Amino acid sequence: MAMIAPSILSADGSRLGEEIAAVTAAGGDWIHVDVMDGHFVPNLTLGPGLVGALRKTTALPFDVHLMIEAPERFIDAFAEAGADWLTVHVEAAAHLHRVVGMIRERGLKAGVSLNPATPLALVEPILSEIDLLLVMTVNPGFGGQTFIEGSLARIRQAREMIDRIAPSVLLEVDGGVTLQNVRAVADAGADVLVAGSAIFGGGDYGKTIGTMKSLLAAPPTFRV
Repeated sequence: MAMIAPSILSADGSRLGEEIAAVTAAGGDWIHVDVMDGHFVPNLTLGPGLVGALRKTTALPFDVHLMIEAPERFIDAFAEAGADWLTVHVEAAAHLHRVVGMIRERGLKAGVSLNPATPLALVEPILSEIDLLLVMTVNPGFGGQTFIEGSLARIRQAREMIDRIAPSVLLEVDGGVTLQNVRAVADAGADVLVAGSAIFGGGDYGKTIGTMKSLLAAPPTFRV
């Protein structure tokens, strides 16, 4: 069954530690941490110092998504802060193989992400050297966006590419995941589903995550 990774981009920034503890208790599988630099994407978020402080609030894996230019500058800092998974963008890393190697040398799981308009073929040369492929289903930079139409076909294409080249790589999907589409996204091939406003925008995190997991666990339905 696919895993749920609550994205703290949509959490209450004044009480992030409590929010992480709450989604941990509610059944989240990973904590998704979006790092933005105001250059690669039009927004600024938290840095390694705050990630290090938040690391103390949960034992769940920290899935750190670097939406920043020249991500190699911060690999050591986020490794020391407690990241477990570190994902960089194919569009932002000038020397992607080198960056992936640096992440793995620090003992972290390495991920590569693509923006919605970036061809999947660009990650084929690196696919066998990474642990996770993150497919964006919104244009990155802000939470609460709507799932881009046509993304399910793209997820299926990514799944086929992974299964053909590097079956051990996890497929993560980030952007516009809701209760209404979570099952369709998983059926398209996603292993990890990032959900921000769908979880933190409601009042009962346990109910939302529990409903998502029930939808994921339910047997497929067939139309006669």
